[in-house]
Amino acid sequence: MKAFLILEDGTVFEGRRIGSAREVISEIVFNTSMTGYLEVLTDPSYAGQAVVMTYPLIGNYGICYEDMESERPWPDGYIVRELSRTPSNFRSVDTIQNFLETYDIPGICGIDTRALTKILREKGTMNGMITTKRYEDLADPIARMNAYRVKGVVKATSCREKSVLHPAASFEKPVKRVALLDLGAKRNIARSLAERGCEVTIYPCDTPAEEILGSRPDGIMLSNGPGDPKENVEIIREIRKLYESDVPIFAICLGHQLMALATGADTFKLKYGHRGGNHPVKDLETGRVYISSQNHGYAVDMESLDPKVAEPAFINVNDGTNEGLRYLGKRIFTVQYHPEACPGPRDSAYLFDRFIRMMGGE
Repeated sequence: MKAFLILEDGTVFEGRRIGSAREVISEIVFNTSMTGYLEVLTDPSYAGQAVVMTYPLIGNYGICYEDMESERPWPDGYIVRELSRTPSNFRSVDTIQNFLETYDIPGICGIDTRALTKILREKGTMNGMITTKRYEDLADPIARMNAYRVKGVVKATSCREKSVLHPAASFEKPVKRVALLDLGAKRNIARSLAERGCEVTIYPCDTPAEEILGSRPDGIMLSNGPGDPKENVEIIREIRKLYESDVPIFAICLGHQLMALATGADTFKLKYGHRGGNHPVKDLETGRVYISSQNHGYAVDMESLDPKVAEPAFINVNDGTNEGLRYLGKRIFTVQYHPEACPGPRDSAYLFDRFIRMMGGE
C-alpha cells in the first residue's frame, strides 16, 4: 500500500506503508545509528516524535524482546529507506514489520531518507504527517501540523508506581542504595547500577523530594526522558530540593537539563538535535574525547550558567554545545549524553563507577 510523508513546509515523500495504517502527526527527527533500531524504538525519549533512520537498511537482525529499553515502543512513527522482511539472527524472535503492527505504530519505507535528513538539517526539526491518504490540497494537513506540540510526555513515559531492582547475583549485599527518578528512563540505567552492586529504587517522576530523601538513599539518579525540559515546572521544583540536600546526584540527558533549570540556568532547542551513536564529547578537565550515544533536542545554555553554582565539564566537539556540568561545592555531576548506551559506544560507562565512588563505594 502506498504511503506519504508530508512535512509542514509542504514537501511530500511517497513510499510504502509499514506498520499501522492509521494517520499520525508528529515531530520528525533523525537518528544516525547504524544498529540498535529496537533500542531506538523503545527509548522513551522519542515520545511525541517520529524517527527517521539514516542508515539505509533497517530490520536485518530482527527483533529480540530482551533488548527492549522499556515495556513498549514510544515513537509516533517510523521512517526508513529499506525495511528487511527476512531477518537473519539466531536471537531474533520477530520481524520489525510485525513489531510495528503489534504496537500500532505507523511507518513508511521506500523514501529517500538522505534527502529527508538534509531537509531537517538545513531547515531544522519540523512536524510531519505519515498517512496513506493522498491529499490534493495540503492546507488542512499543514494547518494541523503547525498546531501540533509535544506535551505531557514525561508523565506519560514514567513508571506509575515505585519498584526495586536488586543488585546482580554476584553481590552478597548491596554496595550502595540508589534512588532513580524515572523521567522516561531507559532500562539500562538501572541495570548499569545493579551490575555494579547497587540496589535501585525506581520512583515515578512526580514523587515528592521529601519521599525520596526520606528513604535515606546513598545517591540519587535523574534519568533521561522526552520533551521540552521547561514544561516540567513541578518536577524542577522538587529537583531543586534534591540539589539542596547533601546526597550525591548523577543526572543523564533530561535529568541534566532539569538540574540546570533547577539551579537557575536556561535551556534552548537545538536546530535538529543530537541523535545517534557517534557523537564526540570532550572532557574539559583531561582533554580526552569520548564517542557517545545521544538522543536530545534541547541543550543547556552555557551563557546562563552561574559560575558560582556549576562549571562546564564536557562539550560537544561538533558544535560546541554543553554536554555535562560539575556542580561546585556539591557531590553532583550531570551529562547530556548516554553512558548506559546499549548498543553503542561504551567509552563513558566509567561515569557509573565515578558515581559509586562519589557515594563512598568501590
